[in-house]
Amino acid sequence: MIRSMKIGLVLPYNIFLGGGVKEYVMALQAEMIRRGHQALVITPQPRGHKDDAPEGVIFLGGSTNFKSPFATTAQLSVTVNTDRVDEVLAEEQFDILHFHEPWVPIIGRQILTRSSSVNVATFHAKLPDTILSRTIERVVTPYTRSITKYLDVLTAVSEPAATYIQQLTDKPLVLIPNGIDLEKYAPPKKRPINEHPTILYVGRLEKRKGVKYLILAFSQLVAEMPDARLLIGGDGSDRDDLEQLVQDYEIPNIEFLGYLEEDEKIKLLQTCDVFCAPSLYGESFGIVLLESISCGIPTVAGDNPGYSYVLQDRGAIGLVDPKNTDDFCRTLKLMLTDETLRAAWREWAAEYKQQFDYTRIGEHYERVYQEALKAKH
Repeated sequence: MIRSMKIGLVLPYNIFLGGGVKEYVMALQAEMIRRGHQALVITPQPRGHKDDAPEGVIFLGGSTNFKSPFATTAQLSVTVNTDRVDEVLAEEQFDILHFHEPWVPIIGRQILTRSSSVNVATFHAKLPDTILSRTIERVVTPYTRSITKYLDVLTAVSEPAATYIQQLTDKPLVLIPNGIDLEKYAPPKKRPINEHPTILYVGRLEKRKGVKYLILAFSQLVAEMPDARLLIGGDGSDRDDLEQLVQDYEIPNIEFLGYLEEDEKIKLLQTCDVFCAPSLYGESFGIVLLESISCGIPTVAGDNPGYSYVLQDRGAIGLVDPKNTDDFCRTLKLMLTDETLRAAWREWAAEYKQQFDYTRIGEHYERVYQEALKAKH
């Protein structure tokens, strides 16, 4: 019989901003509550946020903006009062503390070193394979190695995400993939026929996401398919430069939509013809790919290790080198126009997505939690 547990999910990022790790944590919280457990998210208070924490969330410490050398921006925890950590742990008496990206300073380590709970970690990110990333690995490796001794169970969302941590510890590591709410991201009952063949991008507008190369490929595509259109959802530090690129090249039929609420994003996913995620690097998995797969939308994606891990078998048809404009354009056109290929892709997606249902992911974590509790006590 499965005993009810009290679970703390430690998230080092701003809970009010989009992002795959945040969405994963919130979905896992909901699934654990659905299974009859108590689940709270522990996260730093976002910079400038003065209100109380939302229901089911504990603010612990503060955060600041951090721009990484890989052209991505996040708000990370920078200050945590250790007395407050002790107070929260004593008050909540968690059975399980589940740390997401525990190598990200500093909230994870400060809780870990004071925790008497079962400590579970999930590693989501993968550094790009560059000289710079290897230099950074050498800097953060002592910090990361120092926290592994406090961890009872290590998990990762993919083999690319597992690679780094497996170099630092002999502890076994369990692969549990990202998940998706299949009901929420279901294909539309009646698939619309768009007047204009529509390509959709949703995500942050920053260098590593490769939107510049999508725009250049679309510039070539729209010369061949004048009725095609590109919708770009999301915001970020590169938005002005990307809009200027469209203006400079006089590329028609591109619309910047800005930040999208969840329901807006789902509606666009369900009604576009092709979804495109041209990330260059730094992806360990790609929840956004699960969203498009779940909606049954043919997907074109950058051939980075994380996306290649997700788009297997028939799904790999859509993998491209975003910097190869000719191949990128050809793949977009093929996925837009070849109905036999599109039908085959949807058939693959309908079966492939089942393994990522959050009910399965939650069941897997529930089993990991229970086994770890038995082992520790």
